[in-house]
Amino acid sequence: MKVTRWIAVITAVLWVVTSYAQLPSVTTAPTQITFAPWHEVDRTDDGIEYSASFPSPIQSGYTNNDTVPLKILVPTTESGPFPVVLILHYWGARDLRAELSLAADLNRKGIAAVIMTLPFHLGRTPVGSRSGELAIQPDPQKLRQTMTQSALDARRTVDFIASHGEFDSNRIGLVGTSLGGVVGSLVYSVEPRITKAAFVLGGVDLAKILWTSSRVVTQRDMMRRNGMTEESLRKDLVSVEPLTYLPRKDLTSTFVVGAKFDTVMPMSATTSLISELHEPAVLWLNTGHYGGILAQGRLLGEIANFFGKVFCGTHYTPPVKLYTPTIRLGALTMLPTGIDLGAGLDLWRFNPSGTSFASIFVTPRGPQIFAGSEVSKGLAVGISVSSRGGAIGILWSTVL
Repeated sequence: MKVTRWIAVITAVLWVVTSYAQLPSVTTAPTQITFAPWHEVDRTDDGIEYSASFPSPIQSGYTNNDTVPLKILVPTTESGPFPVVLILHYWGARDLRAELSLAADLNRKGIAAVIMTLPFHLGRTPVGSRSGELAIQPDPQKLRQTMTQSALDARRTVDFIASHGEFDSNRIGLVGTSLGGVVGSLVYSVEPRITKAAFVLGGVDLAKILWTSSRVVTQRDMMRRNGMTEESLRKDLVSVEPLTYLPRKDLTSTFVVGAKFDTVMPMSATTSLISELHEPAVLWLNTGHYGGILAQGRLLGEIANFFGKVFCGTHYTPPVKLYTPTIRLGALTMLPTGIDLGAGLDLWRFNPSGTSFASIFVTPRGPQIFAGSEVSKGLAVGISVSSRGGAIGILWSTVL
């Protein structure tokens, strides 16, 4: 029994070592394959939806993860070949509603869309885990493998697009949100056929993201316990780091959407991406990472407008601002009357960075107005006013 167990362990170790040793470069195009036919699954006034799948260029050892499903949406209002946008979703996605909504917006502009499921998400989730749970693990080797698989899956999706005469292979774009924006920046950096790209709440410098994001605290703590540092992680991830391959030498059209109060995707990661692109259109939301959902329809409309313009050779100018309310969740105290938990809405910002602000909060003891300035990340000191009077106020908050 012990011999059998040891044989199984040795076999598993050898499989892992062999897999990582043979991990291809993201700059090497995946092997050409013959794609199976796609199948129609739905038809609306805006477009026809098809489904397709193909084997991933990387074998992770999880059968369902190693098959890449696609949703293809082709306009019905015009005749092809159509410009087309590859859409990559966010980390932990449980459905593709936002991506399908964007695809419908694109279809109405005569642009096709192909939605690719990222590794370890949705139908690619291994049994016993949650969608996206295995996509970001506290192990540089696994991170490299997943990023490599993501990038090569996307490059093979571009092969799929190029193999169908319904699409204009000279007009291929990409849009990625959050994790999709990070993966998208890597794909954009190494795939020359993608000449238009939008990055929503994404960024570059993977080590910086993993070492400062509020979304990966557990993974970061485990890496620290294993002796890793931000700098050692940066060295480990250099082969899948978008900054390794940016900037591109050819001139392309790009659009970056960032959030001023984002703690999930550090603002420095987004500004680093902006600095590596050629004159990108930029739009900053007055929200955190999740607040954009309050203006999702308008934001998706702007992304569709971007592709509608640049595919026609027209310059795209983003709106000066897209109104999104700044919603705060936090704990507020009026010294010395105790602490209240509440949700607040920013009424005014006293400086461009938004670190000095006035907000109105709804709390169990009634509304409170807070005006003050941050003294450290998330912690602000100022004046609070409520029906109980005014006093020195201390606020700890996070912006949605």
